[in-house]
Amino acid sequence: MHVMVILQLIPELEAGGAERTTIEIAEAVTRAGGRCLVASRGGRLEDALAEAGGELVRLDMKSKNPVTLWRNAARLTRLIRSEDVNIVHARSRAPAWSGRWAAGRTGAHFVTTYHGTYSAKSGLKRAYNAVMAGGERVIANSHFIADHVRTHHRVGEARLRVIPRGGDLDVFDPQAVRAKRIARMREGWGAAAEDAVILLPGRLTRWKGQAFMIDVMAGWDCARRRVHLVCLGDAQGRSGYAAELEAQAQAANVTLVLPGHESDMAAAYLAADVVVCPSLQPEAFGRTAAEAQAMGAPVIAADHGGAREVVADRETGWRAAPGDTDSWRTAMTAAVSLSPKERAELSARARARAAQLFSKQALQESTLQVYRELLE
Repeated sequence: MHVMVILQLIPELEAGGAERTTIEIAEAVTRAGGRCLVASRGGRLEDALAEAGGELVRLDMKSKNPVTLWRNAARLTRLIRSEDVNIVHARSRAPAWSGRWAAGRTGAHFVTTYHGTYSAKSGLKRAYNAVMAGGERVIANSHFIADHVRTHHRVGEARLRVIPRGGDLDVFDPQAVRAKRIARMREGWGAAAEDAVILLPGRLTRWKGQAFMIDVMAGWDCARRRVHLVCLGDAQGRSGYAAELEAQAQAANVTLVLPGHESDMAAAYLAADVVVCPSLQPEAFGRTAAEAQAMGAPVIAADHGGAREVVADRETGWRAAPGDTDSWRTAMTAAVSLSPKERAELSARARARAAQLFSKQALQESTLQVYRELLE
């Protein structure tokens, strides 16, 4: 069998599920005795990539300019030939076009991971999106996305593989988080021991539901406890939206905390009384809901998209109707009203489900199996 040399393509290495998965696959390929190159603009996760054994090739893979895409195809062609790359794995549309052209010129195998539903309001946009369904193997990160790929791109079962995203169960392990880390996290949010914390993890963008959650909390009584809504995530330059959220919260008398990016998510999930994932558009998978369940935190997710596969309603958490304030208030009241015994039982069920279905280890092994299929 060939030595595995994988080239992953992703616009940048900032924060997000696709970026985290890129690093996890670099780690898996390296452990399996192969090499993993990552062509990307780079970003805050560069050190994590290096620690995982991945090799950054700095290219502007974020640009959608057709001239840049064509130039990148030439650069990738040279890279594939000089490094004996045998599989090109694209995780986003712009770099996928360059990667597809380069793979075609060199005979390298071409794999794609379909990470989202991608809006397509015109024929041109549909054609642009179609590159993500053009791999010899097309990986969908949930059954929801697999159905989308079947419906919109007519991808057959021979090429399609469903590999859910996975949390690192060594990191997302409640036993591995000391009480000091949790206390420090709550202190940073300004939450006293008797206060309730509703945690919304995700970058600050309207469809993730931060403004909606302020509306939910404006009319919600949390058993007379002081409540903090902690929206944990990067604004990614959306300072106007962050200011709008602060003004909305002040007008609604909701205590809002915007701490920005947080690297210690394991402690954050444990520091929360309830973790909410209220996305107004369907999530492709629902990584934060899976991670929070791995930590045994009570989770409420919007009842659409990939989150339906992650949260078993009223068994490992709750699913609430997207954009329906009453449905969300009902679920939140149920979550904060759990007795210690009920919370412990829910926590055990949630952790068991996450370990069985959504582990980093399963994601890595399943992806390596896709690579082996093509190389053999």
